[in-house]
Amino acid sequence: MTRYVISGVLGHEDRYRLKAEVDEVVTRFDLLNTGGHLAFGVDRTLMRMAAMSLSPTAIGVDLITLAALVHTADTRVSRFQTAQDGWTRELSVVVPVSDPDRWNAAVPTLDRMLRFLTGDLWKVRFRALAGKRPGASRVPRVIRREDFDGVSLFSGGLDSLIGAIDELKGGRRPLFVSHGGEGGVSGPQRRLFRTLDSLGISKKPLARVRLGMVIPHHVFEGIAGENSTRGRSFLFIALGIFAGTALRKSFTLRVPENGLISLNVPLDETRLGSNSTRTTHPFYIHRWNELLDKIGIDATIENPYWNRTKGQMVAECVDADALQKLAPMSVSCAHPSTKRWSAGSESHCGYCLPCIIRRSSLLKAPWTPKDETGYAVPDLTAEIMDTNKAKGRQIRGFQFTIARLAKNPELAKLWIYKPGSLAEDAAKVPELVRVYEDGMAEVAELLKRVRAAPLDQRSE
Repeated sequence: MTRYVISGVLGHEDRYRLKAEVDEVVTRFDLLNTGGHLAFGVDRTLMRMAAMSLSPTAIGVDLITLAALVHTADTRVSRFQTAQDGWTRELSVVVPVSDPDRWNAAVPTLDRMLRFLTGDLWKVRFRALAGKRPGASRVPRVIRREDFDGVSLFSGGLDSLIGAIDELKGGRRPLFVSHGGEGGVSGPQRRLFRTLDSLGISKKPLARVRLGMVIPHHVFEGIAGENSTRGRSFLFIALGIFAGTALRKSFTLRVPENGLISLNVPLDETRLGSNSTRTTHPFYIHRWNELLDKIGIDATIENPYWNRTKGQMVAECVDADALQKLAPMSVSCAHPSTKRWSAGSESHCGYCLPCIIRRSSLLKAPWTPKDETGYAVPDLTAEIMDTNKAKGRQIRGFQFTIARLAKNPELAKLWIYKPGSLAEDAAKVPELVRVYEDGMAEVAELLKRVRAAPLDQRSE
């Protein structure tokens, strides 16, 4: 099996050459743009931060550099072409960093967390910077230094919206951080944030750091890209920590996500392993906090909604009026940029896994009409959903799992362990079982009159 190695370099003057081992394919990957500054949107993000008098630490910049290389390896090496079993790839990145000794101590943790996240075999290597790493290309005149009491990820989804409203109403002043690589995400994300700001929930204008990282295609000659992108959450969380290091104090990075998605128990064998996202799975959050301790960043990552379903988050949001206004602007759909439907203006397909959970959660909304989201399939009960097509696959998966749970409720206590270890959260297991049961009950309520079947196999 071939290992694909991406060796990060800092411009043409960086003469570092990695000698390929047996069964390795190595490519040099320039981390600088034509102007000699950090590429792929990082330079623009540094300039935006400088406008707030925020400058990440050297370790923080190391982390976003690592994340860029991990993201590149994950999205530019096709599983179909390179994995002997159709899924597991052998990937490696070589990262130029400010303190190789510190980072080398964290290699076992990194390899373990990336393996868990993507299902691939990773080998992360570090080497010293060749010369001085460039900062922002233009540093604007600083008017004042903003004061923040933490960092919160803002994806533009319903969960991150609720998290933002709850924080602001609680009197907190977070620095919001977003990734906006897809056009179908960045525009709605920006509009939602601006509208949230305009409501005046906070006494001060809201502040956000955004990175729109777009990686070039064809990093390896003859190798296509990969669309499973299960490693995206490494980039998202790394971006939050990168920004947080600029606060120059201990901080908490909040990653708001409902407990059902956080556990992400697979519906069937097609969603086992890394075919199901693990962004806030408890095991993964523990590994991140372990990594931060090893590299010396004084921060903690937490998911404040680990024990709440999406419906409970909607029902318990501290400002229902604000949520009612903003919820239709949030985007939960798994692939908002693909336009898999023929209609032109709907922001959601209405039938992918995140859309189903969104629809079920808004049934708990304390307002009427409860759900004003634009769905390409506005009424799931209007037709039989074809399980041989995307429209019906996730619905049938939910229905199958719900039926099994109804027949044997004790299965919930076993299934929550399927996605990953919960050994470090033994005291929380009863709550994790409950949130899984409650979340599936919310979906069952949505789907109780929905019909799904393989239409092209039905006899007329």
